Amino acid sequence: MVSFFSKIKQALSSTSSKIASGITNIMGGRKLDINTIEELEELLITADIGAHTASAIMDKFRKQKFVHEATVEQVQYELANAIEDILSENQKPFALDSDKLNIIIVCGVNGNGKTTTIGKLAALYNDAGKKVMVAACDTFRAAAIEQLEVWTKRAGVDIIRGAENSDPASVAYSAVKKAIEQGAEILFIDTAGRLHNQHNLMAELSKITRSIEKVTGYIPQHSLLVLDATTGQNALTQLEHFKAIASVNGLVITKLDGTAKAGVVVGLSQKFKIPVYFIGLGEAIQDLKYFDSREFAKALVGVE
Repeated sequence: MVSFFSKIKQALSSTSSKIASGITNIMGGRKLDINTIEELEELLITADIGAHTASAIMDKFRKQKFVHEATVEQVQYELANAIEDILSENQKPFALDSDKLNIIIVCGVNGNGKTTTIGKLAALYNDAGKKVMVAACDTFRAAAIEQLEVWTKRAGVDIIRGAENSDPASVAYSAVKKAIEQGAEILFIDTAGRLHNQHNLMAELSKITRSIEKVTGYIPQHSLLVLDATTGQNALTQLEHFKAIASVNGLVITKLDGTAKAGVVVGLSQKFKIPVYFIGLGEAIQDLKYFDSREFAKALVGVE
């Protein structure tokens, strides 16, 4: 059984190798002074941590007094601590209500792994003994519904779908009623991934939320945004847009195993103060994991 830390370390190896080798090249017997700190800051920026966040991290270094020459391991350890501080500041457990249906809206642009994420989340909670259902509310892309059907079948959960091009809000309305009737504990709602017309998407998401509230008397507990780590700094722009239109209150970061830009997770957390709940570390259905600030920070900078 591969440990979580081993799995995340392997997934982040492209980024951690870049950071670890960069630290080795920068330090190389040199003291941790104004010059090496500036070089370390530049290194963090190249890992897509972002200029503002990299500066905040290195400010912690500037305030420390290193009596002797700092070793590579020392620098890695202190970097991991500083990154963990940023990440943990906004973290909290992904909470589920025990006395009513948990409705989780999942959004994100097409190609970010939204549909596969829903399948993996459905499998995660189905395996944990929860009764899970999925509503296919991206009704304008037949391929999206077909892909979702494949993933829900793999996860062993029921999917509720409407006719092609039907009103997404009416599908959500029917899905919530059906989920309540069947005693489901969690309902995931897949939404359209269009961003080219934000007004339409905002209206659509608002309508879905209102239709859910009509049935339940409460708005969905979670609105998760799926972001692709390989897009680097572009993920910040996506979050900015979706936060404005979808009341996003949690993040899922996918494709961390295929990028040297995993540092973007730190920048996202620091700028938007939104928790990262789940991370995708591979293509298999079990490769979606709960986010752990400490393990992520250590793996990111190559701390053993």
